[in-house]
Parts: sequence; structure tokens; C-alpha cells
Amino acid sequence: MKITKITLVVCSLFISLIGCKEQNIPLYVGIFTDGDSEGIYKFQFNTQTGELSQMELAVATKNPSFLAYSPDKSHIYSVSNSDGGYAAAFKVKEEGTLEYINQVSSNGAGPCHISLNKAGSLAVVSNYGGGSASVYSITANGSLGPASQVFNYNTTAEKISRAHSAQFYKDELYVADLGTNAVYQYNLQGDNYKIGTPNIMETSENLGPRHFTISKNGQFIYIINEYGNSVISVERTSSGFKQIDFDTTLAEGFKGESYCADIHLSKDENFLYGSNRGENSIAVFKRNTTNGTLEKIQNIGVEGDWPRNFTLDPSGKFLLAANQRSNTITVFKIDGGTGKLSLISTVIAPTPVCLLF
Repeated sequence: MKITKITLVVCSLFISLIGCKEQNIPLYVGIFTDGDSEGIYKFQFNTQTGELSQMELAVATKNPSFLAYSPDKSHIYSVSNSDGGYAAAFKVKEEGTLEYINQVSSNGAGPCHISLNKAGSLAVVSNYGGGSASVYSITANGSLGPASQVFNYNTTAEKISRAHSAQFYKDELYVADLGTNAVYQYNLQGDNYKIGTPNIMETSENLGPRHFTISKNGQFIYIINEYGNSVISVERTSSGFKQIDFDTTLAEGFKGESYCADIHLSKDENFLYGSNRGENSIAVFKRNTTNGTLEKIQNIGVEGDWPRNFTLDPSGKFLLAANQRSNTITVFKIDGGTGKLSLISTVIAPTPVCLLF
């Protein structure tokens, strides 16, 4: 028995030294199935080297354009603009493939985003075409229940709603609507969400808020604007929300057409990243962790076309960009000290529009 234990320890040390498959984690890719692609794909990602390998179909499904994990990563949820628009639930099987559970109507055309609350008991879907956001309960087996609330933002003839993303934060819900140029804030009261702040942005310009990220302590919210090619920094105060910074995402001197897409904070929250479709770049900002303001320090090309979505790996050492039009995923190494990016590799992938670790 003693020899067996020593052998196991030695083998474990050897595996850690040579860096084998135990360093690999799955990366799921949401796509549009308008070509040869068939559904949600899965890669293996090496958290030590940044290598992407072993692409395979995880499950066949129509247009799974955005993906979200359950908190324990036992289930994946997607949205699709097919069949009138729906959200779907999948079980993650032991080998990493996905098993379909159920789907429910998104209660609006063109669903483009889904996210879950920290407890994994609720999901929220944003409907770009329908201009609405829908809240769903999640059952014990991971299936999606019917919508408990549907928020319709098409309230005036002057502005057409384009709800594009939503997130829970504790007992709050935030929804970004680039059509009405607003980020709505709701508070949970009983079993339902009630409007708290109709718009946490302070601008009359048609900037088009698309995605946003919230600091861990909830004090700062960073909103990336599709039309305005910019990031608005918002601080929570005792009396509500106030804008504290405004920064362009484009390189100085860029004159072409471009539209922002995605935004993420680094794992340590010292840096902020945003994607530009058109300039085809990632903008890197250094973040003042005390007052929440930003300073742009880099624009780096993605070596591809139309970086719709990007993600940081769980280690916080790599950034991966999904380049929709060039059918590629670009992998960058993150400098832990400066936050700047350096290109590692570009991998072929079918119409990637969402990356999920």
C-alpha cells in the first residue's frame, strides 16, 4: 500500500511537470448555423500554453448565438433566433457533450443574450428584435420554466427598442437597450422585479449601450456603446448612479466605420477590455480601482474580422476573441503586470459569435 501511494504521488507530480491533459478545460462556442456548422461546438483549451485543440460538435441545435453556464457548470443555456425565438437548456455530460433538456419561447423576436443569477435559479433573455427582456425560473433538473416576467421596452413610436443584454447583481437586474439608449435598473420586490432607475446613463447622445460589466462590489458599472464606440463608466452612489468617465474604444486617428460589441473586466479588476467590430481590435484600459476611472493603454488587432464576443479564461492569463466574419478565434496572452495583450495564435472555427469557459 505504501508503494502504491508513493507511486501515485510521483505520477501526479510527473503529470503536473510535463503539463498534460489535466491542464485542458472545455471551451464552448456559440454560432450561427447558416453554413456548414451544426450547433454548439467544443474545444479543449490548455490553460498553461493557450493552445486551442480538438474541435468537436457538442450538440446539434439551431443558431445557438449566445451561451451561459449554470453556476456549478452542470448545465448550459443558449438562445436562438430560429422558430420565432427561444431559449434552450442542456445538460453537460461527463465527456463534455451536451444533452438537450427543453426549450421555451423567448417572448420576443431575435433573442441575442442570456445570463443567470448567482444562485442559478433564474435566467434572463434579451430580445433584440422584439425589444423585450424575459425572466425565467430554472427547475431542480436544470430545465427552463415559463417566463415569470416580460419587460416590453417598445413604449413610444419615436424609439424602437433593441434590448441586447441583461445581468443580475444580487437582488437587482440590469438591462441594456441600445435602441432606447438606456440601461434599466430593477430591484427584486417579493417574487418580481420592479423598476428602480429608468436609465443609469447620463447622455442625450444616441450611443447605443450594448453590453456591460459590473465590478465585484457592485460600485462601478462599465457600459460599452455600439454606436458611440465608447465606454461609459458609472458609479453607484447613495442617491443613485452618476457618470464618472467617458472613453473612446478606437485608436487615435482611426476614421473607418466601427461598432463596439463586448466588454469584460480582468480577473483582478485592474484592467478592462472591449471589442471593436470594424477596427477589428480589442481596446485595453487600465482601471483606477479606487475611483473607477479608465485610461486606454492599447488597441490591438484581432487578426480577423468582426470580433462580436470575447472572453477571458478562468486563469485570467488569456483572452480569446470570436471573429464572426473570418470564422476564426484569436488567442491573446495577457501580461499580468500591464494588462496588455500579445497575439499567440488564430484558430479556424465555424462562425463563432460566443465563447464560454
